[in-house]
Amino acid sequence: MSAESGTAGQQAGPADDPGIAPDLWRRGGEPRRQRRGSSGAPARRRWAWAAALTLVAVLLFVAYLRLSNTYPEDSDQANLGLQAWDMLHGNVLLHGWTLSDVSFYTTELPQYMLLELLLGLNAGTFHAAAAMTYTLALLLAVLLAKGRAAGRDGVLRALVTGGIMVAPQLGFGVFVLLLTVGHIGTSVPLLLIWLLIDRARPHWLTVVLAGLMLTWGEMADSLVLAVGALPLGIVCGLRVVQGLFTAPGARGPLGRARGALRSRWYELSLGVAAVASVGLSSLAVKVVHALGGYTLHAVTFNIEPIGKWAGNLPATWYGFILLFGGDYNGLKPSVSLGLAFLHLVGVALVILSLILALRRFFTRATLIDQVLAVAILANLVLYLISNMPSLNPHELAVVLPFGAALAGRMLVGRGQRGGVHAGARRTRGAPRAVRAVTLAAGALVLAGYLAGLAHEATRLPQPAQNTHLASWLAGHHLYNGLGGYWESGITTVDSGGRVTVRALVKATLQADMWEAKDTWYDPATQHANFVVFESLPGFYHHWEPRALASKYFGRPARTYNYGPYTVMVWDKNLMASIPPG
Repeated sequence: MSAESGTAGQQAGPADDPGIAPDLWRRGGEPRRQRRGSSGAPARRRWAWAAALTLVAVLLFVAYLRLSNTYPEDSDQANLGLQAWDMLHGNVLLHGWTLSDVSFYTTELPQYMLLELLLGLNAGTFHAAAAMTYTLALLLAVLLAKGRAAGRDGVLRALVTGGIMVAPQLGFGVFVLLLTVGHIGTSVPLLLIWLLIDRARPHWLTVVLAGLMLTWGEMADSLVLAVGALPLGIVCGLRVVQGLFTAPGARGPLGRARGALRSRWYELSLGVAAVASVGLSSLAVKVVHALGGYTLHAVTFNIEPIGKWAGNLPATWYGFILLFGGDYNGLKPSVSLGLAFLHLVGVALVILSLILALRRFFTRATLIDQVLAVAILANLVLYLISNMPSLNPHELAVVLPFGAALAGRMLVGRGQRGGVHAGARRTRGAPRAVRAVTLAAGALVLAGYLAGLAHEATRLPQPAQNTHLASWLAGHHLYNGLGGYWESGITTVDSGGRVTVRALVKATLQADMWEAKDTWYDPATQHANFVVFESLPGFYHHWEPRALASKYFGRPARTYNYGPYTVMVWDKNLMASIPPG
């Protein structure tokens, strides 16, 4: 037996080979007898794994909370927090809200609601959500990598996968992976689905649960279509077609088709569930809209002309290595540069595991191995040929846990082939000396990653954007005003709701209905008497449409200058003067 199926005393069951009759398993054949006759060692190992994972989860959460605090929260997180706060106070369908092009309605928003119930609405809650999300993604990837492996192989798989993910890169890497509002959160429900399929026996309940969980994820993030439903559908379709040529005892096309359907009913059912989830999620979103719930902006995604694909290669490579902590661009000789080069080991391991998965695709790769490989390739290809590189690498975030899990599964204890989960033939192991050297090198790399994580976690925390602005406005009795997107939501949250700043579109001064609620701009119920401008350069700062402000609002009664901010105050309700649109 290989590590994928468990210890030597365990036989593969229906989960490992759908060709085994379920009624034989239930009647208590040889596999059942061996399980009953086994000692308490498997139970003790399970408890040991649970205890170890719990301890690791607590330590990692603390480390990631500190790491998240090294990057300032902004209005993206704040507006998501405001949505969750509104849901907590009865607006469950988010009536009147216009969200971004990703709703997070069934993933991050419930998480924010839970944390806000415990911690309140503040920037610290958002950091806690980010640390919680990344910790869950890492632990689920470790469990998926471990599979049914036990003993040394199980530990090594966990260390390979956990080591690759353990130390997000300080700076932009933290922004992409540890500020929650991005696609790393989408990996959590997907990893749960892959775990379910990988661990559960083939059964119609497994199929139904997988389909419903895909539907749940697709409601929150359309990326699940590309890296969840599509890969599962493709892989299951390929396995059914493969069954046409491998069905035992089948004669003729019709006989092969019947044999394939009998032997591959589980994959066929999972494929149907993946396709059905697309329609179900679309229907569910339409029902929410019909009941007066939130609306969404169109997804800002388009395929670029073929001539631009080559130009996207550097950005795709940059995004890929950034996820794994290997972004060396612009770094001077320093500890950070050394850590970046060390993390290229993880990049190489993931690339190697992807090559091995493709090489073994129709022989020794399990269904989940195949799904992970196809999902990674789908995400990378879509990133390469689309406008995603003009956004930021968070569009690639799921590649990190998927790649880490695939590395653990491909590079440690591979000795099986065939069925849904595993097969039956063991391959020759590497010479003992080679294994010893490999283990020693791996231990050194992992020690370097952990040292890097400790080094990064000692950095001083950064306050949320515009924290001082919120207190200054409150100190000057300016409680309700207008400003740019990046000056709005986070200032509102920073002040604990004492000060509200609502966003306007820079080019037109119309209400900025991106992550916003329409009642915020109703002059009958809302008041605003100031506008905040910011002169610092950069995407998150510069906002100075002063000419438009004079055009629509007239001459201000008073003007204040505070650091990079200019605050103009009027003796009237500016809400009534916002241009329509």
